[in-house]
Amino acid sequence: MDPKMSREEMAEGKMNKHFILVHGACHGAWSWYKLKLLLESAGHRVTSLDLAASGINMKKLHEVLTISDYSQPLMETMASLPPKERVILVGHSLGGLNLAVAMDKFPEKIYAAVFVTAFMPDTAHRPSYVMDKYVEITPADAWLDTQFSQYGRPEKPATSMVFGPKFVSSKLYQLSSLQDATLGMMLIRPGSLFLEDLAEAEMFSKEGYGSVARVFVVCKEDAAITEEFQRWMIENDEGVKEVKEIEGADHMPMLSKPEELCRCLLDIGHSYS
Repeated sequence: MDPKMSREEMAEGKMNKHFILVHGACHGAWSWYKLKLLLESAGHRVTSLDLAASGINMKKLHEVLTISDYSQPLMETMASLPPKERVILVGHSLGGLNLAVAMDKFPEKIYAAVFVTAFMPDTAHRPSYVMDKYVEITPADAWLDTQFSQYGRPEKPATSMVFGPKFVSSKLYQLSSLQDATLGMMLIRPGSLFLEDLAEAEMFSKEGYGSVARVFVVCKEDAAITEEFQRWMIENDEGVKEVKEIEGADHMPMLSKPEELCRCLLDIGHSYS
């Protein structure tokens, strides 16, 4: 795949789609800055939002105990869409769970949901299922200098995390530029995987989440959510309509391979409408 996109190539997908970009844990809307420009240059509308207690969202993590709390900005955005407008949701990493929450409530407003090396649940297990599997197979030392701590209330416990420099440079941004890795370290905020809440949540429904076309973008050099685990999630969810691959992409393809990711999304925008 040619890493550089001409204006003509980008213009091929011009159907004025609305892409909503949902970031991963500890990150924010800022992480999409390269992709947002590429999609807008191709003639599309792009909403890149900060989830609760992320980016420049004013909430503090101790106010965000559940995946519902965390997803509130996305849910407000979906609710504000005009009645006949449909969007393409794009979720990165933990953002896949936020996509699922929105898909379950607003399936009629979504052309397709794109999971970019993202946690992708199913309709047969609890929402925590894929996360539990991930934690189960991930050795404790693989988290390197990531810091975990407890917060919340005794009746509603939660676990926070914040990525350390070693984890950022070797697991998330190892193929990204030094500038982008430095930006990441400056802007990341404490976050959570919300495992305690997801373990108690109701299953995503076939009528809601299960009815939305799902596309998975595999990042083949991801050192955080490995290609093997990405493939396992794809096999686990029979509702995946299409799988795309990006060679040489680390966990942050919007930074390390933005042109390739943009081309994937333009193809999806053309196919699912």
